[in-house]
Amino acid sequence: MDKIDAKILNILQKDCNVPVKDIAQKVGLSYTPTYERIRQMEETGIIKSRVTILDPSKIGMRLFVYCNITLKEQSKKSLLDFEKAAAKIPEIMSIISLSGVYDYMLKIATTDIEAYNNFVMNKLANIPNIAQYHSNIVMSIVKDDTAYILPEGN
Repeated sequence: MDKIDAKILNILQKDCNVPVKDIAQKVGLSYTPTYERIRQMEETGIIKSRVTILDPSKIGMRLFVYCNITLKEQSKKSLLDFEKAAAKIPEIMSIISLSGVYDYMLKIATTDIEAYNNFVMNKLANIPNIAQYHSNIVMSIVKDDTAYILPEGN
C-alpha cells in the first residue's frame, strides 16, 4: 500500500459512494488506475465491504451495552463454541476476545432495558459455558468513528 492507496482509502472511509472519477481527480490519477487500485484493495481484503452507517436512535436502537463474559472453561473447543453461538445472535454487534479478567466483550444493541433483559434471559443465558457476565450500559456516545487514520505522506 502506497501513499495514493492511503489517499483513496481516506476518501472512501468518509464516503464510499464517491464516484471513482472524483477520487481519481483528488489523488492525481486517471479513472482506470484509480479503479484498478480500488478493485485490488477489495480483492486483497484491505477493503472488507462498503456499508451505510445508520443513526441508531432514528431506527429505535437506544440502548447499547458492553457485556464482559467469563467462561467456565477456556479450552480451545469451548472458546470456539462460545464464539460460534454468540456470532449467531443478531443483537450482538461485536465479539472481542480479551486477555485479563474477562474472556470476551460483547457490544449489544437493543431498543431499551426491557429488550436487553429479554435478550439476557432468552439468548445470552442459553449459551453454554458462561460462568459470569457483567453488563456496562452506555450512558452516552461521545465519539464513534469508523475510519482508521492512514498517513498519506506529502
